[in-house]
Amino acid sequence: MIYKFINDLYHGKGKNPTIYRWGLLVFDLLTICYFVVASFYHHKDDIHSIEEVIGAIYLLEFAARIYISKQRIRDIFNPVGIADLIVIVSLLAPVENFMFLRVIRSLRLLRSYHVLKSLRRQSLYVRHHEDVIFSIINLFVFIFVVTAIVFVLQVDKNPAIKDYADALYFTVTALTTTGFGDVILVGTSGHLLAVLIMIFGISLFLRLIQTIFRPEKVRYECPSCGLNRHEPDAVHCKHCGTILHIKTEGSEW
Repeated sequence: MIYKFINDLYHGKGKNPTIYRWGLLVFDLLTICYFVVASFYHHKDDIHSIEEVIGAIYLLEFAARIYISKQRIRDIFNPVGIADLIVIVSLLAPVENFMFLRVIRSLRLLRSYHVLKSLRRQSLYVRHHEDVIFSIINLFVFIFVVTAIVFVLQVDKNPAIKDYADALYFTVTALTTTGFGDVILVGTSGHLLAVLIMIFGISLFLRLIQTIFRPEKVRYECPSCGLNRHEPDAVHCKHCGTILHIKTEGSEW
């Protein structure tokens, strides 16, 4: 009975499983935002109590997934499983290096990809806008992880980076290649990190921004060549020239 109930939440269809999966996604995003805010107040004991509660919830959710898994060993030791275990240990174990945890806990965002893939099977909205949704998640993960690395490596060495907001400010200006110059990374490791951030900013960051703001392509398989991504107003397949019948607003075909 318990197995069927949990299995339906993760793999079933209907209102309750959909609400549960969206809830998982929202909870992950909210806790990541909490970790960011908590970096300003890490000296307070109340923060650690909240993190223990979050860690307990993560542990219960992880145990539920493993309980219904048909390949438990594989799911525990795959990248997402290992990332979840690391996050759970970092929240529940008495680890003193709080700054280092900023990087570790960002790994929880890897779980969001699996939740979204599960929602894709049930949500028409997710299927129609999956490119934009996944690009937004990728952008959020990328900025958060890079900012966490900058924060950890520079917070005790660089007087210009006193908190997470300073690290985020530098990361965004570096990724966008704006480079105001009022905040710079110090030391050899800082300089190398800045170079890597700017290189990724030119490639990955700009690519994600383009995917989010440019017009979406529609999924429609060409009957001749099989190309399944076209411009919304396409009349002919750009690969083979076959006439397409892509449904648009007001179309009766």
